[in-house]
Amino acid sequence: MNTQPPEPELSGDIPEPLEHGLYIVATPIGNLGDITVRAVDILRRCDAIACEDTRVTGKLMKHLGLHRPLVRYDDHSSPQSRAKLIDSMRQGSVALVSDAGTPLVSDPGYRLVADAREAGIAVTTLPGACAVIAGLTLSGLPNDRFLFGGFLPVKEKARADVLTELGPVDATLIFYETGPRLTKALSAIEQTLPGRAVSVARELTKLHEECRTGSASELIDHYEAHTPRGEIVLLIAPPGETALHGDPDALLREALDTLKPSQAVAQVAKATGLDRKALYARAMEIGSAKRASDDLS
Repeated sequence: MNTQPPEPELSGDIPEPLEHGLYIVATPIGNLGDITVRAVDILRRCDAIACEDTRVTGKLMKHLGLHRPLVRYDDHSSPQSRAKLIDSMRQGSVALVSDAGTPLVSDPGYRLVADAREAGIAVTTLPGACAVIAGLTLSGLPNDRFLFGGFLPVKEKARADVLTELGPVDATLIFYETGPRLTKALSAIEQTLPGRAVSVARELTKLHEECRTGSASELIDHYEAHTPRGEIVLLIAPPGETALHGDPDALLREALDTLKPSQAVAQVAKATGLDRKALYARAMEIGSAKRASDDLS
């Protein structure tokens, strides 16, 4: 463990030490403004921070203006590394963070928590940003029951096996996925769970945040034409929830009766996940046809 002491605080601003133990601290998934006040306080007062990548956490600490020893802890950490951290918790306080979001959610850490609890060490959790929950709330899919499946397998057969196994579950299925593998995952969904509504939530809390909902085939067409980037939350509706949103033209006509074109397009785009530019062009055509019909009458 890095025993280098933290840089001295300004006189009169020495933080009160924390109770000994492990503190599970959620960090932002994109927008740094999503860090909680409590998380900042714990990161300021802890004796050390266990993190996946010291460079990533170092940037967050620099942004917050904080200085604490950083100890690398990831999937490749040995039992001896965990033992050293447990010993550090007996003597002081250790905060556990992941590169982004809530630790232990498809991230390393559960063995450390299990060992700490077995050793009788106090474990405290600080809730905060979580891509699973953010994607679920943004998708518009049923959220009374959901199942998080982590990352889908890379190999085609294993991926299909997981989808076949979980497909009958009466809940929204949630997975993490990467941009380069997204269309392969969508193809597997189309083959194993045809007709289901699917949502792709991407770049959550960042400048180019996007959530697109439709059938797997519709989403494949879109992402073959628009290369997906960033971290992705992939959601599949429960059995019986199809991707039918109604006729876009009918939705536009209904919205244009009460809304300005830009507002109508925004409403329909949100409901269907269709491209706003294409919807706006169609809205202009519908408006022109309506005006011509009014003139004739």
